[in-house]
Amino acid sequence: MTFIPDIGAIAAFTLAALILTITPGPDMTLFIGRTLSEGRPAGFAAMLGATCGVVVHTTLAAVGISALIAASPEAFAVLKVGGALYLAFLAFQAVRYGSSFNLDAAGGKRHSLLSNWLTGVGINLLNPKIILFFVTFLPSFVSAGDPHAGGKLFFFGIYFILIAVPLSCVMILAADRFSAALKRRPKIMRGLDWLFASVFSTFAVSMLLTRGR
Repeated sequence: MTFIPDIGAIAAFTLAALILTITPGPDMTLFIGRTLSEGRPAGFAAMLGATCGVVVHTTLAAVGISALIAASPEAFAVLKVGGALYLAFLAFQAVRYGSSFNLDAAGGKRHSLLSNWLTGVGINLLNPKIILFFVTFLPSFVSAGDPHAGGKLFFFGIYFILIAVPLSCVMILAADRFSAALKRRPKIMRGLDWLFASVFSTFAVSMLLTRGR
């Protein structure tokens, strides 16, 4: 199977993928926030949506389209502004329809599983840092002259998902376990709403400062 990298490359990538997975980002903030505010199913839906976004980026990286986007200042600028605006919108949503408003069945705004999934997809598709990750990080584990480079890039992308999903599930289950106790303390939940909004806003500003090359 020519698309499988050597064991040394896989070992190095595994360590890097583990570190990247536990590093907080917009997607982690989203699915943990949705778990705390709407329960485990909402968190899993958002996480699966973010995972689908990674699948798209993996496919684009394997065929070279992501590199073309990152190399185009105009395309990268549009993606960067779009991603920043999307995160700013999520920050507004966190404050406007925060967790503390969901304590009653009739109160607050709840999202359907499809809506949570689509939000997860969008948060990764519109994140230029995800593109930079797949353009600059994945290729470092593949030789430029390798005729099977495309297949190996796709292998690493799928392998990254296999590492990230179980860890994300653990985070969601842990958040769900503590959500009931937190919901009995509306002030704490409201503080988390503002915390998530601050994180989204920080990532939005960071996106605007991201350089394409």
